[in-house]
Amino acid sequence: MNSLALFAVVILYLALLFLVAHRAEKKKSKIWVNNPYIYALSLAVYCTAWTYYGSIGVAVNDGLDYLPIYVGPMMIIPAWIYINRKIIRIARINKVSSIADFISLRYGNSRSFGAIITLVCIFGIIPYIGLQIKAISETFHLVTQTPISKNILTDNATYVVVLLALFSSYYGTRYVDASEKRLGIISAVAMESFLKLIFLIVLGIFVTFFVFDGFSDIYEKASRFKDFKTKNTFSGLEGSINWMILSIISASAIFLLPRQFHTTIVENRQEKHLKTAIWFFPLYLLIFCFFVFPIAWGGRIIFDGQAVNPEFYSILIPQYFNNQIITVLVFLGGLSSSISMVIISSITLSIMLSNNFIIPYGWLDKLKSDNETQNTKNITNIRKVSIFILIVTAFIFYKFFILQNSLYSVGLISFVVISQLGPSFFGAIFWRRGSYKGAVTGLIAGLIICYFGLIIPQYYFSYNQEFKGFLRDMYDWFSFFNIPYLDSISQIFFWSILVNIALFTIISVSQKGDYRERNFAEIYVDVDQYIQNHENAFIWRGKAYVSDIRNILVKFLGEKKTEQAMRIFNLKYNIDTRTETADARFIKFSENLLSGRIGTASAKILIEGVTYEDKISLKEVLEILEESKENISLNKKLMEQSRELRQLSEELSSANENLIFKDRQKDDFLDSVAHELRTPITAIRSAGEILADDDDIPLEIKKEFLNNIITESDRLNEIINDILYLDKLEHGEIALNIETSNIVETYQKALKPISHLIYQKNIHLNEVNLLTNPHFRYDEARLIQVFQNILGNALKFTNEQGTIQTKFQEREDEVVISIFNTGRQIPVEDVDRIFDKFYQSKNQNIRKPLGTGLGLSICKKIIEAHGGTISARNMEIGVEFQIVLKRNEEE
Repeated sequence: MNSLALFAVVILYLALLFLVAHRAEKKKSKIWVNNPYIYALSLAVYCTAWTYYGSIGVAVNDGLDYLPIYVGPMMIIPAWIYINRKIIRIARINKVSSIADFISLRYGNSRSFGAIITLVCIFGIIPYIGLQIKAISETFHLVTQTPISKNILTDNATYVVVLLALFSSYYGTRYVDASEKRLGIISAVAMESFLKLIFLIVLGIFVTFFVFDGFSDIYEKASRFKDFKTKNTFSGLEGSINWMILSIISASAIFLLPRQFHTTIVENRQEKHLKTAIWFFPLYLLIFCFFVFPIAWGGRIIFDGQAVNPEFYSILIPQYFNNQIITVLVFLGGLSSSISMVIISSITLSIMLSNNFIIPYGWLDKLKSDNETQNTKNITNIRKVSIFILIVTAFIFYKFFILQNSLYSVGLISFVVISQLGPSFFGAIFWRRGSYKGAVTGLIAGLIICYFGLIIPQYYFSYNQEFKGFLRDMYDWFSFFNIPYLDSISQIFFWSILVNIALFTIISVSQKGDYRERNFAEIYVDVDQYIQNHENAFIWRGKAYVSDIRNILVKFLGEKKTEQAMRIFNLKYNIDTRTETADARFIKFSENLLSGRIGTASAKILIEGVTYEDKISLKEVLEILEESKENISLNKKLMEQSRELRQLSEELSSANENLIFKDRQKDDFLDSVAHELRTPITAIRSAGEILADDDDIPLEIKKEFLNNIITESDRLNEIINDILYLDKLEHGEIALNIETSNIVETYQKALKPISHLIYQKNIHLNEVNLLTNPHFRYDEARLIQVFQNILGNALKFTNEQGTIQTKFQEREDEVVISIFNTGRQIPVEDVDRIFDKFYQSKNQNIRKPLGTGLGLSICKKIIEAHGGTISARNMEIGVEFQIVLKRNEEE
């Protein structure tokens, strides 16, 4: 493919990223803001060029060693729901914006520790960013079939790097508060994660089912290679141990890589999104690695005996078959893998570089003297320049140090270097005794071992051959530390982590940390106890004035935001706005406000500059913390009691309204019943008076009047019986006659008396019987009464040509009877109340309602007496009544 054409494709692809980021920032709709899948996809920034290209090369050269990159995170991800939820809470209440802030804050909010961690991350990740640039450059020239230019100005990778730097600096510095959520960047990364997976799947399907005849065909042909069996088994104890160590290294990376900490912790909007991530992300990794084997061994079969780099089989295979579309798609997938890593890593490293190195060690005095507008501009510019410096440094590193190295080796070394943060990181959230001195000593010792064991041999030997012999001889002196069964990477990882943990533990146990370390240790380890009122857990004693601290806040937040923040704080803790002196809570609150902009260490320094702090003994710290725990516990109990009282008050209010409503309904009901009783009585009296006053009435008319008297008497009797019957049901005075009967036959008995009326209205009757056994124990007479009442209502409200359908089905040990009709729907507000004794719809027509409203109430009492339930619901057309009865079969 032509270089200009491919470069144009790259420009269009980057423009698409700009568009996605822009729309996400502008719209801020729910699909972007609170989407757990956007969050889960952003975590796939883990899958870089190393996993996209490098794992294929590892599968060819080293066999199963490509799997730990994926298996390690899969093993540890189930623990996220506990570990990362805890870290997210700590980060949120302390306005943490990077892994350097997170660790250094725990160990006394140390400026020096934050700077050390920043340098570790920079030196560990710069080669990793260089690896991405190497992948972009080499695949670009591979697709265009042009040689890699040694001249920076004629190397296409240079311009891609410049575009990445522009994109990262623009969207990565839109918020001066580094703890703010970068919706645009995360949305763009999520889209890239989705596309690179799709493109890899397309390649996998092409190789497996179009180049070859399925997995079995690839396996059969690949198994002919002499080294196939060796490379696809663990090769004994040595291979198994090294494989497990690589998995552990990868598992630690998913927590400790700055880009993973940023996407997982800083960019988390809701803790519940973790529940999606713990299954979605492992599934993503599983799909991602699914086609590595067929692509790797398919390429080995195709290019057997040819001098090609197996890391780029994914580009070479479609190119070999002249399939330009898949070649470009695969290139874009690799570009996505590289771009997302470069963007997130450069942003996170720039935040760490500015907040933990540049500002606290050079710019703090200047920032103290400027106003909010100038400070915002300065902080933003520092981060923009930092992003450019980091990416350019990575580009130079690629040109001079890793040009000849494999993607796999560079990535794994970065993982081992970053893993040195592990003891202090996990110690921060699980071990109270961990101290600053122990953490720093252990980290530096581990890094020295990594430097001499990995970095010098990997980068210095490849760059400078002059002293290679001398250094090789020097390294022979350390052969005493070689461990059988472990390769060089596993060996260095083992010794570095062992020494790191040992020094961290021994020094922490032997030397007590200061009160600030122990204070944050308690907050980190027991964060759930302090989550509501975390300022109360911060221990500080001294002299401080609110006005002095306010002046500092104004210089960074501005007048309006400062006033708003202080108003919220005063309301939260019920503090008089005229209070002049600041307490520990306000000190912590102020530090948090500044932390996102300038880092936790610089925030502490600024606040300390306008306060005078008294020293506190460790014993006092523990006593205050214990008292704080008791106060927080008491506050929780009081809040719970207050919530319970408020809920009880609401329930009482609701019950009172209900009683008033019921009473009003009862009055309406009694009026209705009185009217119902008066109507037949009036009819009977009128007929009787006519018969008594007039002896000359013809016999036929006399019979008609007498029949009317009988009919109205029956109606009167029915009304009185319903009232008395319902009253007896409510007081349990009517015993059920429980016998084994056939429920379908019972229904048919109830249907028979009114079936001719149903047919007269041309209503369609349907009956669906899904019961395996219709026999169980119930009172047949009472259920006939229930069925007739429901069917009577259905007949009353269903128009001609309508439908009444009854369905009998089983659900575990229950029988479910659904009676559906296409009649008039129940008003929405009446659905939950139609079974109430004194309830009739408020949405009646002008016509007087039919009946007294007792029928459904009687049905409910009968069904409840059987231990069942009855309910009604509106369907799309009509209404459905559902009866659920327990199946009580005879033994």
